[in-house]
Amino acid sequence: MADTAVPILMYHAVAAEPNDATRALSVTPEAFARQMAVLAGLGFTPLGTADLAARWRAGRPLPGRPVLITFDDGYEGVHRHALPVLAEHGFPATLFVTTGWLRGPYDTGGAPDTMLDWDQVRELAGAGVEIGGHSHSHPQLDQVSDEVLRFELIHGREIVGDRLGTPPASFAYPYGYSSRRVRRAVRETGYAQALAVGNDLARRRQGPYALRRVTVRRGTGIEAFERMVQGRAIARTFAGDRALTKGYAVVRRARRAGRIAAGAM
Repeated sequence: MADTAVPILMYHAVAAEPNDATRALSVTPEAFARQMAVLAGLGFTPLGTADLAARWRAGRPLPGRPVLITFDDGYEGVHRHALPVLAEHGFPATLFVTTGWLRGPYDTGGAPDTMLDWDQVRELAGAGVEIGGHSHSHPQLDQVSDEVLRFELIHGREIVGDRLGTPPASFAYPYGYSSRRVRRAVRETGYAQALAVGNDLARRRQGPYALRRVTVRRGTGIEAFERMVQGRAIARTFAGDRALTKGYAVVRRARRAGRIAAGAM
């Protein structure tokens, strides 16, 4: 079976006036609507995360021009602005929620902007949006102890299961950071697949726990978006991001090794 390259789009906030903490990784409602119109006009077929992974796992064919639309964290604008556009086009999507940031009984007070509440999450799920896990408090999972890692994965998954009636099958790593230890814990916790970042197209050979995504930002123009979803000039577009990611990965590994040696983990 051909190793089809699939663009997995990573969104965060959809907001006209985001705060400073979320501005760079937000898109305006108008930009999001234009981007979804581009997907429809180019004949893309959006899939859910669990659907894509299940097809690849079973060796089943993908539809023509597959694409995934994903949102991280759980910002209120996903319900207010993105859902009507998705419904207009009949597009499925995946929302990865940080359970300790959502408004309601589990709110830890650490959210960077206005978040969804659980009624809105249920409405999104009822409208065909897959709800995935994104930890409980959004730490860098490759830097925390085994105990904290397990808590973040298990507590977040249990909360989603309690609130929606079904535990999430898909996970997205906070900040995109993972390691072999983190990926193993995600699998053992019960998630069937997980998304990283990587700013590249996703391929079956990446494995179900390291599927790559491309970042859609406030500065992503419509021509750049068209090139991105068609897999053109991705390496050039994200060259700076990739260099920073590789460099920071070395720093994070050294930091964790230092904490282990000092007995802090």
